[in-house]
Amino acid sequence: MKILHTADWHIGKKLDNFSRMEEQRLVLDEICEIADREAVDAVVVAGDLFDNFNPSSEATELLYRTLHCLSANGSRAVIAIAGNHDSPERIEVPDALAKVCGIIFVGFPNAEVKPFRTQAGLEITKSDKGFIEIKLPNSDVPLRVLHTPYANEQRLKTFLGLEDSEENLRTHLQKHWQELADKYLDDKGFNLLVTHLYVMKKGDPAPEEEPDEERPILHIGGAQAIYTENFPEQIHYIALGHLHRYHRVDKIPAPSVYSSSPLAYSFSEANQTKYVIILDAEAGKLNNYRAIELTTGKKLRRGKFDSIDEAIIWLHEHSEDLVELTIVSDNYLEAADKKRLNEAHSGLVQIIPQIKKITEEGSASTIDLTLSMESLFQEYFKSKNKGQEPSEGLLNVFREVLGAEE
Repeated sequence: MKILHTADWHIGKKLDNFSRMEEQRLVLDEICEIADREAVDAVVVAGDLFDNFNPSSEATELLYRTLHCLSANGSRAVIAIAGNHDSPERIEVPDALAKVCGIIFVGFPNAEVKPFRTQAGLEITKSDKGFIEIKLPNSDVPLRVLHTPYANEQRLKTFLGLEDSEENLRTHLQKHWQELADKYLDDKGFNLLVTHLYVMKKGDPAPEEEPDEERPILHIGGAQAIYTENFPEQIHYIALGHLHRYHRVDKIPAPSVYSSSPLAYSFSEANQTKYVIILDAEAGKLNNYRAIELTTGKKLRRGKFDSIDEAIIWLHEHSEDLVELTIVSDNYLEAADKKRLNEAHSGLVQIIPQIKKITEEGSASTIDLTLSMESLFQEYFKSKNKGQEPSEGLLNVFREVLGAEE
């Protein structure tokens, strides 16, 4: 069988005031074309279908149209789980109608999908909380899927009965997955786990950074990281969503792969190539997986200049891209300069002034407005307190306030 893995569509997301809806239409059409060209038997969308809990009617229509296209009239299984940007209730609303097309929505932790069969012959043959087995029309090999949508602390308490404990989360999920694996998984089928969580290899020196503007899973108000050692050995591939860069977290017990988002959604993703993953599988093993580059969508670029004239030349050279521009100067930008820059490029998303200042010693330094809120706060505190660093207690209070605002 062949399986397509994608994630983090974020339908409806804007880049500041720039709509990405038309780009999203094009790139989702490209994903449908890849699914048809590769003749895949199943598609897995690993969370963050929408960008917010209350998507527009336009965003909702685009999601349903795309999933219906991917389903190939009920002959191809489509499994779509909720991410941390999705309302799980909203994700599961069209469930009854979706099943007619072979589309399986999973919104909540430990959700149990009721068995069904499409006219094209796709059938749920086994089902449990967090598990389905699918008979595919064009494959003699059953597809087994352990599905775990994103779960914040409240959902973990409500649906899993957990307290606020990082170890409890890992222990529970590992036990939950292992019990399902021992009960349902063997080498007579292909065994897939799909989840929208922050996954890392235990012992790695630093966790993978979450993308700019992504609602953080690791920070206050979010679930903790899951280690690859928590996954069952019976699994053949782990389809991940949440981080927007394509990469393999680990290869043991199976390839744990973030497929990437289909478009670059923040300037921290500038120059990233975006992909979908194609799995070639058979009973008991993954033969291989490969990343197919997505070519649709505007590039995101960053430029930094001391001269307005140089900036305008660079803007003209990248007229088809969406750009973020940093201008380094002694004073704030004049209205006339901003007007010249904006008139030079229709896709100028943001102009960041980087102001030179004179220190007490007479040397020049700059205020870097591209720093994170926490870093800017630390720099401000030091400037007001003769270089003294803010205490960890004060930083914790600042983080709590920042988390509450988000």
